Amino acid sequence: MPATNRRDLVRGALAGGAVLGLGGGARAAAPFGGSQAPGFYRTRIGSCEVTILNDGARSFPMPDRFVRNVPRDAALGAAQAAYMPPGQVTVPFNPTLINTGAKLILIDTGNGPVPGAPVGRLAANLAAAGIRPEEIDLVLLSHLHPDHTNGLKRADGSLAFPNAEIRAAAPDWAFWMSDAHMAQAADPVTQGYFANTRRVLGDLKDRIGTFAWDEEVAPGITALAAPGHTPGHTAFAIASGADRLLIQSDVTNIPAFFLQHPDWHVMYDYDADQAQATRHRFYDMAASEKALVVGYHFPFPSIGHVERNGPGYRLVPIAWNGVL
Repeated sequence: MPATNRRDLVRGALAGGAVLGLGGGARAAAPFGGSQAPGFYRTRIGSCEVTILNDGARSFPMPDRFVRNVPRDAALGAAQAAYMPPGQVTVPFNPTLINTGAKLILIDTGNGPVPGAPVGRLAANLAAAGIRPEEIDLVLLSHLHPDHTNGLKRADGSLAFPNAEIRAAAPDWAFWMSDAHMAQAADPVTQGYFANTRRVLGDLKDRIGTFAWDEEVAPGITALAAPGHTPGHTAFAIASGADRLLIQSDVTNIPAFFLQHPDWHVMYDYDADQAQATRHRFYDMAASEKALVVGYHFPFPSIGHVERNGPGYRLVPIAWNGVL
């Protein structure tokens, strides 16, 4: 294109921008919205309706040993490749609600109310999804880490889901509620987890029941052994008709790190070697089945397929579907 024509084209574009209010001293006709849309996503698994609920996400400076068995620079490189904020790591939180037609079942409860924090949004997103807390029939806890249990209570200490039966995996409950194990905890992260179980769950000992691995905890919902992240860490399989969904809980933390690099050890894993073995077993199963997988720490809406990718795996997110 001749230089003169290019200049005319640029002048025309700038003039059009001025007419549309895109340049100069023009002001927007409406104020900024200032908040994000509600975070829930629905899909169908056979006759079940599954709603994934966003509890928010945290970005924080990457700890020196966020990945225990690789240099920090390698972990920072993975964060940079995933376009996380410089020097930081971003972790999302996404509980799952299953409507079987007979029961409303919530798997994990998020971070709970945290004033001024970018997390603790489960209650608001439940409301946006048209669900009242009083309607929840069953709460299943995949494990007893704070970001999965603290949403059991409101800010005033009352039960967030007052009519729900609450159940935790038997081996996880036995471990984290053991004073003997608490006395043996050596690292500050684990000590903090023990302290949190006493603070949040201590007065619920008579309210919380347990379930066993391989148990059908509700019609079509089976608890799957997935230890390592915690001693009793549990995933779930949802089956209805010919459809199957795997809820991986924390088999891996953020996929840009621990799905692509399943042999990396996140600082939150209680038994890192066992967690590594669980990752390979779980994702080999998911890849072979071509199953849908929900990840608690996957980017919202946190659902997709897992494929083998060299020595690791990759997440293939589903396309957003506005029609059930």
